[in-house]
Amino acid sequence: MTRRLAEADLPGLASPTLAAPPLASTATPHGAEGHRGRMREKLLKNDADGILDHELLEMVLFLALPRKDTKPLARALLARFGSFAGVIAAPIPDLLRVEGLGEAAAAALKTVQAAAIRLIAPERRSTDVLSNWDALIDYLTARLSRERVEQLRVLYLDNRNRLLADEAQSRGTVNHTPVYPREVVKRAIELRATALILVHNHPSGDPTPSREDIAMTREIKNAAGLLEIVLHDHVIVGNGKWTSFRREGLL
Repeated sequence: MTRRLAEADLPGLASPTLAAPPLASTATPHGAEGHRGRMREKLLKNDADGILDHELLEMVLFLALPRKDTKPLARALLARFGSFAGVIAAPIPDLLRVEGLGEAAAAALKTVQAAAIRLIAPERRSTDVLSNWDALIDYLTARLSRERVEQLRVLYLDNRNRLLADEAQSRGTVNHTPVYPREVVKRAIELRATALILVHNHPSGDPTPSREDIAMTREIKNAAGLLEIVLHDHVIVGNGKWTSFRREGLL
């Protein structure tokens, strides 16, 4: 005698009305993954010039957000900060105000900035930093041109003008930074430096020295000179422009 099979006879057969809903996928959409794959392939073939700013941002963000389509976030960042450089140089609080960008993604962007600066930084104790002035200016511009507040950095050099240390001596406001000549000279003594280069930025973008800049430079020059420490230059970095005190006859 035949009978119709019941669900109880086949444990593996579940009723459609009782089946558990499938788990929501957190993986990136197939199209997005294919897009990233093509960009990775470009990079691996040394064709970075063919990658657009928003694509490069997508790839950086993917490191922190591997399960998210990062294209909308990349475009939102570019719209807010204007360029790839503007995004990676943006202050962390400003980055965190962008919807969808958390601390992990902000850290990925700042890692790129730190790596870019380190890539062009003068090598310590290896070469005369004054022998390649253009490279030094490129480094100082990358380091300071996008800072939102004034910052004074001091490059401490040995007797062969090799870099001993590159340090932020002070940070201030949008148009002023406190400078203490005694602290600059004290640090030079600690490092056994025989020469200095002062560098600071003008967030306004105009690198023209102010009267305060000139007075401060003379104070540091005089204080250092008492200990036979030479002040080679004071460079002010603006937005795509820079001023050298030595070239302007201010030292």
